[in-house]
Amino acid sequence: MLKLIAKRLALLIPTLIGLSILLFAWLRALPGGPAVGLLGEKATPEAIARVNEAYGFDKPILEQYFIYIGKLLRGDFGLSTVTNRPVLEEFINRFPATIELTLFAIAFAVILGVPLGYLAARKRGTAIDNGSVVFSLLGITIPVFFLAFILKYVFSIMWPILPTSGRQDPRIDATHVTNFYVLDGLMTQEWDASWDAFIHLILPGIALGTIPLAIIVRITRASVLQVQNADFVRTAKAKGISTKLIRRRYILRNALLPVVTTIGLQLGLLLSGAVLTETVFGFNGIGKFLRDAIFALDYPVLQGFIIFIAIVYSLVNLIVDVSYGLIDPRVRAS
Repeated sequence: MLKLIAKRLALLIPTLIGLSILLFAWLRALPGGPAVGLLGEKATPEAIARVNEAYGFDKPILEQYFIYIGKLLRGDFGLSTVTNRPVLEEFINRFPATIELTLFAIAFAVILGVPLGYLAARKRGTAIDNGSVVFSLLGITIPVFFLAFILKYVFSIMWPILPTSGRQDPRIDATHVTNFYVLDGLMTQEWDASWDAFIHLILPGIALGTIPLAIIVRITRASVLQVQNADFVRTAKAKGISTKLIRRRYILRNALLPVVTTIGLQLGLLLSGAVLTETVFGFNGIGKFLRDAIFALDYPVLQGFIIFIAIVYSLVNLIVDVSYGLIDPRVRAS
């Protein structure tokens, strides 16, 4: 298992090098050069000269690349042209919000999706199965922002039982230690702050988790249907093994491999920034920060975000590979 982890981490190096080359070339391919891209409407000849000198854009191209790589290795993604603060610092401040929202959304999707998909496979051809298929199709086709507005209207306007925006009620004097608001409340024993942060996650978490939920239902259903007709399941039945044991150890466990892959991909996608959900609910995470950077043409933020996505997806894929070994002994043996 350690050999697998080391191999996956080693593969991360050429991936990031290739990505750095693409980003380096992209920034310098902007109309007018990188200085014009960074300055935008403020791109006067004097300002362009100052930026070229400050960022080293007037140096030979190979020297520029090695300077760029050196900054990345030090965690220096540059300064945001909007906030004038380090991009890495902005990510660190906002990423806990996205992690909290993502964990709630993926937990919502997995807790409902896996049992529902398994039940639909067991009840194939019944109303439960047909209803799960219709539900999964609706979950995939309804746009996230549209569902978000419906949830806000129903549960915040028609029935004002859940908050509409933000991470926490500003009237609560909460102590923030880690910027994970729910965890901070538990650590400081500020139970009201922790509960308030949790209920602020419900609506955006459901809106964000609906598409992964629908996908997990469909993948689980298809995987269980395929496994329960396999030869080893029929052999287990012929040996007189109890139905409960067959379902738990033979069917569900073997059906989980493609489900775990799906969960990993969805987790990486959600962690990379739920732009629409965070924008609609005013949730100050990575997604909203990215949306603001796109409209402001904040190229250092966009560049850092792309590298960040690559690292997140690589680490999530590593976790998925390790989980294969925990679920299926054959993977460990190979």
